[in-house]
Amino acid sequence: MNRPSTSEIPMNDTTAVPHASPATVCGAPFAAQPQPYDAILLAGFGGPEGQDDVIPFLRNVTRGRGIPDERLEEVAHHYRHFGGVSPINAQNRLLKAALEAEIAHRGLPLPVYWGNRNWAPYLDESVREAAGNGHTRLLGLATSAYSSFSSCRQYREDFARVLEETELVGTVTIDKIRQFFDHPGFIDSFVASIVDELGRFLDDGIVAQALRVLFTTHSIPTADAQRSGPRDQDFGSGGAYEAQHRAVAAAVMERAASQDARLADVAWELVYQSRSGPASQPWLEPDICDRISELPAEGISAIAISPIGFVSDHMEVMWDLDNEALEAAEEAGLRAARTATPGADPIFVRGLVDLIEERIAAVAPADRITGTSLGPWFDVCRPGCCENVRAGFKPAAAGVAP
Repeated sequence: MNRPSTSEIPMNDTTAVPHASPATVCGAPFAAQPQPYDAILLAGFGGPEGQDDVIPFLRNVTRGRGIPDERLEEVAHHYRHFGGVSPINAQNRLLKAALEAEIAHRGLPLPVYWGNRNWAPYLDESVREAAGNGHTRLLGLATSAYSSFSSCRQYREDFARVLEETELVGTVTIDKIRQFFDHPGFIDSFVASIVDELGRFLDDGIVAQALRVLFTTHSIPTADAQRSGPRDQDFGSGGAYEAQHRAVAAAVMERAASQDARLADVAWELVYQSRSGPASQPWLEPDICDRISELPAEGISAIAISPIGFVSDHMEVMWDLDNEALEAAEEAGLRAARTATPGADPIFVRGLVDLIEERIAAVAPADRITGTSLGPWFDVCRPGCCENVRAGFKPAAAGVAP
């Protein structure tokens, strides 16, 4: 599949992208001139760090949807099972420290500010801190690899909202590195764990045809999936979101087979998890637990679950996979292993800093490193990209206004 065309934006428009640096304000899909930045803005989802935080955190996540606390408590038990503490903030602290170390190793004068969408430290606090330190030209790095409203555009809306709320519009600019699903640093960070787990099954005498890799990601409403990515190309019924995941899964398995030739005969499929919408609303399927229950009848005796939709072992990995999916496998009589997420793996961290350097230098698209046929993805999101079906388009940074 070829990347979408980008001919719809006149390149002499110097106001096409709100809150952008001079390198990207015109709306071209790729930065065409080198751009110095003052700092990196690491943008995360956030999570509670104690029992008293759980319901306030969930109110933040569901703000504007009018969900009563009684229904939030149905989700809260996942967090309460772990003492009310989500691991995501600790993981982002590790990622921040690893980025700072790699950035310093390369001699880049770039401090890293970390802010969350839904819990402290909040993005507005981080942007205020950066501006107070004289760091006004920021390069955003969201902890999500793929294209969809919740994994890309919502972060860009957060950037625009924060600049308005802090009254830093015109003082601070925020660009964003491209979606990194297609970068080898992200893809390769999944490979070693899959090779190890499948190798163990094969060493125990399970034949390749009886193994299955379930690549899993967060399910989203099909209407949102269909609107993910640019509007000028048909990515199929699951939009760019599904196409990107399939491309990554194929690349991971190709790399795994290059390390252990026995894995060339192991089949894989894409499944979904963590659905949270009403039963009447179509979401991407199949659900991972439903699929696990069907596999024994298909001659499968062992599975490797690879959470390629997630950057780290946060709650939806620890609960939905390490509890629910592994329990479903046990009930189905399947051997199962959950493989690693990137976390702060040096391969992943080096890849992210490669992307930072790529953006600073404005590397030409033809010279950029990519691990799938869909890449390299755009520096500047295209008009109409990743619309929120329920709320429409809100102001957003780092992309062409629709």
